[in-house]
Amino acid sequence: MSKPVVLIAEELSPATVEALGPDFEIRRCNGADRAELLDAIREADAILIRSATRVDAEAIAAAGRLRVVARAGVGLDNVDVSAATKAGVMVVNAPTSNIVTAAELACGLILATARNIPQANAALKNGEWKRSRYTGVELSEKTLGVVGLGRIGVLVAQRMSAFGMKVVAYDPYVQPARAAQMGVKLLSLDELLTVSDFITVHLPKTPETLGLIGDEALHKVKPDVRIINAARGGIVDEAALHSAIKEGRVAGAGLDVFAVEPCTDSPLFEFDTVVATPHLGASTGEAQEKAGVAVARSVRLALAGELVPDAVNIQGGVIAEDVRPGLPLAEKLGRIFTALAGGVAQRLDVEVCGEITQHDVKILELSALKGVFEDVVAETVSYVNAPLFAQERGVEVRLTTSSESPDHRNVITVRGTLTGGEEVAISGTLAGPKHQQKIVGVGEHTLDLALTDHMAFFRYTDRPGVVGTLGRILGAAEINIAGMQVSRAEEGGDALIALTLDHSIPPAVLTEIAEEIGARSARGVNLATD
Repeated sequence: MSKPVVLIAEELSPATVEALGPDFEIRRCNGADRAELLDAIREADAILIRSATRVDAEAIAAAGRLRVVARAGVGLDNVDVSAATKAGVMVVNAPTSNIVTAAELACGLILATARNIPQANAALKNGEWKRSRYTGVELSEKTLGVVGLGRIGVLVAQRMSAFGMKVVAYDPYVQPARAAQMGVKLLSLDELLTVSDFITVHLPKTPETLGLIGDEALHKVKPDVRIINAARGGIVDEAALHSAIKEGRVAGAGLDVFAVEPCTDSPLFEFDTVVATPHLGASTGEAQEKAGVAVARSVRLALAGELVPDAVNIQGGVIAEDVRPGLPLAEKLGRIFTALAGGVAQRLDVEVCGEITQHDVKILELSALKGVFEDVVAETVSYVNAPLFAQERGVEVRLTTSSESPDHRNVITVRGTLTGGEEVAISGTLAGPKHQQKIVGVGEHTLDLALTDHMAFFRYTDRPGVVGTLGRILGAAEINIAGMQVSRAEEGGDALIALTLDHSIPPAVLTEIAEEIGARSARGVNLATD
């Protein structure tokens, strides 16, 4: 068999290729060259990029085999995550790879703007000794306003506190008690703008944050404030900042990012008090190696069919080791549910009971949902796009958990209500140290049957001779029964036969059995993979 193709579209550290290992065919292209990218991506199972390659809807549509887009960095501005999700393509990045590097650069820009370091350096190298011109300010006892107290914002706050700075922050998603533990006082944005001597931005770029530090905000700041943006271009309005510096309402700025990049000609560059760098936030050897190795590991997991817990377009958190064995069981229960239901449910409940619920089991809902649509849609169903298929079909999905499980250590149930009001349910568990997959219930019927690739379920009215009839027809069709269980509510009442078989039952044979035993429903299940 040919190896999966991993396309490296930009320069990455040698450690990235090492981390991928020998199981893939490595190809390279210039991701910034559109024609070259579209041609190369057609045969790629995965693509590794940084910031120069644009993986948009056109690129994803051209990629017939693509399963994962891996961005060796934090941002995903150059990836159309929505288009990838619809196509079932996993999108991963390296969210923690450059947080130290980015925080250190922000601290460097604070120092540089406070002491005019780059300007003085340039002047001296140009033969000018201008000590008085480059008189700066101390950081000690100054107020640093951190806009966005996420992972990078916290690191900046910690580091600048060591300089004797008083740190305040604006972040509507952080509790005051949590900020207080770090020695940071939370303020409203208006309050922060008013009291800060330095303002450093550490927010993602979203419609809400775009232009957040704009003309209105810059009319509220101290005239000797210095603005630092090493987060994302556009959060600080560059035109408004230019006006504020020109009019003496802002003393200076340290900028690593710009609204349009690459940026080599900005009106802001005319000011000696503006320190500018060409988006160096992640540009250290250590950060690039961490990012490359992290996404290489994610690619290995994704192409091996494993779930990548921190994929950006997959719901669910880190998978506990006790939860992981339940993923294939939940998926198979989803497939069996669809076979029993004979269609798509109006509402779907994934119920998880037992000890396992002490962990986050959201991923079991996702796995069951993947199974539910596996045999329904023509497209490839993945952990990524399964929720979209449910949404498009108006299926209400709900996860319920309970620590109580009287009969088994853990039980997963997929229960659905069909359009006509009928309820269908299938329950399963994992037994023993080898995690044997078992079906323990179908609707109100209790079972204890090993789950296999080929199964069949017949619901009928309890009466003598049904098992003999069923065995005769299957024998004539040369289909061997591996296991069988009969469950009934009461003598002469509703009954269920569940079979495990060596081969799947052809539709004609299934129909013959149903007619001869008068079955209310007869469903065959084939879980074998091609």
